[in-house]
Amino acid sequence: MNFIRSVLHLLWMGITVIPWALFVVAVSYVVSSTRLYWICAAWLRIAVSGGQWILGIHNRVTGMENLPKGATDPAVLLVKHQSTWETFVMPAIMPHPLAYVFKRELLYVPFFGWAMARLDMIHIDRSQRARAFAKVVQQGKRLMAQGTWVIMFPEGTRIDRGQVGEYKTGGARLAIAAGVPVIPIAVTSAKCWPRKAFIKRPGVVDISIGQPIPSLGREAAELTAQVQEWIESEMRRLDPEAYAS
Repeated sequence: MNFIRSVLHLLWMGITVIPWALFVVAVSYVVSSTRLYWICAAWLRIAVSGGQWILGIHNRVTGMENLPKGATDPAVLLVKHQSTWETFVMPAIMPHPLAYVFKRELLYVPFFGWAMARLDMIHIDRSQRARAFAKVVQQGKRLMAQGTWVIMFPEGTRIDRGQVGEYKTGGARLAIAAGVPVIPIAVTSAKCWPRKAFIKRPGVVDISIGQPIPSLGREAAELTAQVQEWIESEMRRLDPEAYAS
């Protein structure tokens, strides 16, 4: 049954993303970047709803009160990364536009990547590390000055359930450079959507949003360590079975 559900969800994603992406590319020349973002977020809500109805994956979100209240209050969101699920969910649940920092190779993915290329986000060439981070800071400051929240995965890639990746300092360095707080977010998506498995399982994904951590006067390594400590402690609280060993 889970295999059939997974196939149906894949078909659902493919069927809906093609007209959505073509529409986004077409209207991107006549609508504002903010309007275009919310058009894309609407499709992501469709994708998440499809995951709920077809796969039986439901979200349980806590800590929304920890998000900045003002429409122009900037922040850097640092999120635990276990699967594709959270990349869809975050824009679907957040009250403000988000700008992902992602590798530019994603822009070449048919339809999905073409639409992403029309959004005001930060795509980087990972082979050019110094120049890539300079671009993150430059564009990140500009976006946050507009009230957009920058979202990053500090481990850099998806991590298996119950495992801890290497927390990189890029998100903390951006927050320090921009003088904005970081918001740690724990996500237990691998319980339902394992990193390398095609078959998804029904269940509840916990999304826990921590309190803002000020970046003013901080060192990047120290700030990153505090983010890691909160996220990984929260992961153990939310998914103790994964960390039993």
